[in-house]
Amino acid sequence: MRVLHLDAGKEMRGGQWQVLRLIEGLSAEGVESTLLARRDGPLLEAARRRRLRVTALTWPHLAVLARRHDVVHAHDARSHTMAAVAGGAPLVVARRVAFGVRAGMGSRWKYWRASRFVAVSEHVKQVLVEGGAAPAGKVAVVYDGVPLLPPSQGTRIVAPADIGDPLKGYAMADWAAELGEFPLYMSDNLEEDLRTAGVFVYITYSEGLGSAVLLAMSAAVPVVASNEGGLKEVIEHRVNGLLVENSPYAIGEAVRELIANPEWARSLGQAARRTVSERFTVDRMVRETMEVYRQVTS
Repeated sequence: MRVLHLDAGKEMRGGQWQVLRLIEGLSAEGVESTLLARRDGPLLEAARRRRLRVTALTWPHLAVLARRHDVVHAHDARSHTMAAVAGGAPLVVARRVAFGVRAGMGSRWKYWRASRFVAVSEHVKQVLVEGGAAPAGKVAVVYDGVPLLPPSQGTRIVAPADIGDPLKGYAMADWAAELGEFPLYMSDNLEEDLRTAGVFVYITYSEGLGSAVLLAMSAAVPVVASNEGGLKEVIEHRVNGLLVENSPYAIGEAVRELIANPEWARSLGQAARRTVSERFTVDRMVRETMEVYRQVTS
């Protein structure tokens, strides 16, 4: 099977890392993948460093390659639009965000063009179905998969750095300044910085699933996360992490409780790591994605 992957992202966010993990996992299963990525974007360079088959996402490249592959897999909204216009092989569209579906005729046409949607969580699937983008039978839920990182031995309180998303990053870290008692390290290299993390804080007003949270959980780092969207499908409150409301008081209390109870915090981290190993592996993500490909090509 030959799959053409499209991603027009300007930054390396969770979705772009998932594209790389998926392509590498598909290769191990004998699936031939080609990636079209933004010419000046970090994903293209990251794929080149991994020696993956990648070229710039342009209309001419897309027009030709979409007809030379068995499946086109669009991984973000812009590439979904481009693939819908270009035509070619059956179109699979990844949906990672929990935003509502636009109601315009152009948007409806774009969604209609997809053969199948891959939603990153049941929450995202519900948004798609209720928004009229697709019937439930046309949407498969495939959770993100992350590698199991070495268990952390650190104590730092880590949160994702600002990546231009007004719902996350520094824009959601005002609680730290208000409390003034917890030094917060904003990370732009999670795999590296989780080695020295004691708590991971993930605050958002909208979340499809939370691949950064999964990465922290894989390193056995106890997580304090917003009680929002797909995060509730990952974290069971007080079993493998803490879910909190988006207020400085609630977040601060959760962090304070973890710091005051290191043995309990360690047990939460261990339970979180087990959750990832059982439900959110790269192998599982690859297998379930391949099943979607088979469905659209049979």
